[in-house]
Amino acid sequence: MTATTDDPRARDRALRLLGGKITLPDHAGYDDARRAWNLAIDQRPAAVARPESAEDVAETVRLARTLGLRVAAQGTGHNAAPLGPLGDTVLVRTDRMRSLEIDPAARIARVGAGVRSLELVTAAASHGLAFLAGSSPDVGVVGYTLGGGLSWLGRSHGLAANRVVAAELVTADGRLVRADHAHEPELFWAIRGGGGAFGIVTALELELVPVSEVYAGILWWPLERGGEVLEAWAQLTRDDPPDELTTVGRYLRLPHLPAIPEPLRGGRFVVVEVIHAGDPAEADRRLAPLRSLAPLKDTVATITTTALSHLHMDPDQPAPGSGDGLLLAELPADAVRELDRVAGAGSGSPLLSVEVRQLGGALARPAAAGGAASALDAAHALYAVGLAPTPEAKEAVERHVRAVLEAMRRWAAPRMYLNFADTRRDPATLWPEDVHRRLRALKEAVDPDGVIRSNHPV
Repeated sequence: MTATTDDPRARDRALRLLGGKITLPDHAGYDDARRAWNLAIDQRPAAVARPESAEDVAETVRLARTLGLRVAAQGTGHNAAPLGPLGDTVLVRTDRMRSLEIDPAARIARVGAGVRSLELVTAAASHGLAFLAGSSPDVGVVGYTLGGGLSWLGRSHGLAANRVVAAELVTADGRLVRADHAHEPELFWAIRGGGGAFGIVTALELELVPVSEVYAGILWWPLERGGEVLEAWAQLTRDDPPDELTTVGRYLRLPHLPAIPEPLRGGRFVVVEVIHAGDPAEADRRLAPLRSLAPLKDTVATITTTALSHLHMDPDQPAPGSGDGLLLAELPADAVRELDRVAGAGSGSPLLSVEVRQLGGALARPAAAGGAASALDAAHALYAVGLAPTPEAKEAVERHVRAVLEAMRRWAAPRMYLNFADTRRDPATLWPEDVHRRLRALKEAVDPDGVIRSNHPV
């Protein structure tokens, strides 16, 4: 870094030059400003910046660098756990940067760094278009996309990262640049699935897809039927389903919370989630073996893409929890039995959710001129999570998450998907060797002092 000060008071005086756009630890609003989405994470940065423009971000980066501080960006604070201690870091919260424009003729959306998934989904739907959104309606579009962007429509349309047509970002030396195929092409390649280590992204331009409705819903059974239901579901995923069909096998132990409607509140279930972006009759034919198992409830129907944002029942408010994931190369019958042993009715699991998402289709096919994550080389994505309102609950949840991942590790794929990695990983497990080498070379070229931090450094 170019200059430093070891005097915290002098450093704070310099940071105060940013006025109302900076919050220091002695400010009344510091605790709210530093809050991660996961309330079990206690992040304590040197300061929190709340920029309203790309110029504000650039000013923050330049000042932080002068003071010998690092910089990390957060929109909503999802996937904050891998970041680690932030005592030497200015946390740039981009939630005030909420500009959103859609060109329906070109099918292009331009979003500021603070725009959330449901905001873009809703705006696109008004034009009969869809953003390749994931399961959380409240995750930030930018962070989700930089990590790859695993969408319910991904089997037919690929990763969201490969729909980026341009990015505006502030580099480690405080410059605002535009990256696309013609300008800063190496940066453009890296931010599409390489994470946020290369600059603070202030805006993205994304290609939307012409989808307005899907045939989607959930099939519910008692948790005790987990083994037979998940084997029938796993067989469906093995029978060469069309790219338009995405399914999820999932164990759910729902808490007693007012936000959860009766009679689901406090219930224990095994469920299959269904998303079909094609002819409902084809989905019905594929689902027939599952429906023959007499689900307690079947909500599969034609819904809007906006309603699809709520299908997975992800929380729309911050909550304390702990979770982690794994990509699976295959899911044979013995893997299903092992999953039922460690997460099913007899497991004693305290986990809220253990899910296995079907991958493949366009997700497995490298995109033409794609980015650092142009495809996912795996058959399924596993994610386990539990509520952690107390230290004791957090310890129990983390122990069982580890047990689930260890039980399934023999079927693991060689690489991991960034957005499902909620713990710090060896970077070599996140990207193929050639991609990782290229990312490291770029990081050394654009940020040799490591000013820009990301939750998954290269």
